[in-house]
Amino acid sequence: MIILGIETSCDETAVGIVSEDRRILANRIASQAATHQAYGGVVPEIAARAHLQHLDHVVLGALDDAGLGWSDIGGIAATCGPGLIGGVMVGAMFGKAVAAARKLPFAAVNHLEAHALTARLTDDVPFPYVLLLVSGGHCQLLLVRGVGDYRLLGGTIDDAAGECFDKAAKLLGLPYPGGPAIAALAEQGDPRRFALPRPLMDQDNCDFSFSGLKTAVRRLVEREDKPEGTNFRADVAASLQETIAHILAGKTARALALAAHEKPTTLVAAGGVAANKVLRLALAKTAAQSSLPLVVPPPALCTDNGVMIAWTGVERLRLGLSDGFDAPARPRWPLAELVKVAKTSA
Repeated sequence: MIILGIETSCDETAVGIVSEDRRILANRIASQAATHQAYGGVVPEIAARAHLQHLDHVVLGALDDAGLGWSDIGGIAATCGPGLIGGVMVGAMFGKAVAAARKLPFAAVNHLEAHALTARLTDDVPFPYVLLLVSGGHCQLLLVRGVGDYRLLGGTIDDAAGECFDKAAKLLGLPYPGGPAIAALAEQGDPRRFALPRPLMDQDNCDFSFSGLKTAVRRLVEREDKPEGTNFRADVAASLQETIAHILAGKTARALALAAHEKPTTLVAAGGVAANKVLRLALAKTAAQSSLPLVVPPPALCTDNGVMIAWTGVERLRLGLSDGFDAPARPRWPLAELVKVAKTSA
């Protein structure tokens, strides 16, 4: 079975083609980053129009990369949420139209589940495992028991870590997207120079809060009596990066302890922020303390991509979890709701 996956939930027009035996046959992405840089973030209307303009060319390019024709495709998967609703609708409708025209099974993919299952494509990770899902829009700790079977251990009560990176980068005069820009600047800085707040670290739970951290960075930047030193901006970036990594690793350690009775096989990190090297080092130590391996997909598969959507299509369709063409596009789609759908369809 070969599945074509479509991802349009934010600012990447992405298409992937994956086989059931875990071969990545194509991975095409038309990035909109340069378009949105002038606005300091993603503009939903502009993103949706760009998806509409580029999606058909990206799909045909992916088929060409794979050396395949439509007759070789065994199913279509498309992100149906959560995400920016305009973009989600473009990809979902395109995927449904192709599936209907070719009489192929269709998988309405939850974007969060796609991140959750990527490690099974790249490293064949067995269930169950603990997942830190951390990106610009999401920050959650989950116990992944199986396809469509997730236990939420904790999540952000306000902003995601990736959003904190993006907003801090804007305050420091850095370009969008903020995460890579902060990481690059932080290489020149001292991570111990500024003691930034670490919200909720004194609470025995797996929840996150990053809004106060953004405020602390803003106050540092706006200070009239900035501390002396030529590396002020780099030191702020390094201190912020170190603080976020500490928070994420600390809460992940609590999640591993909470899930220990389920005997997780692995600690997995996914989402765009998981590409951060400082975070990976912190998580590796956390995993080692629980005698578990750490698995992080390659950076290209941590950020939004069509490959993860195609692979989730493989995982779901081979279990018979296909969806009708009336599957809605959803701006919000918690994994808790996905569990109910999966159990009903099984």
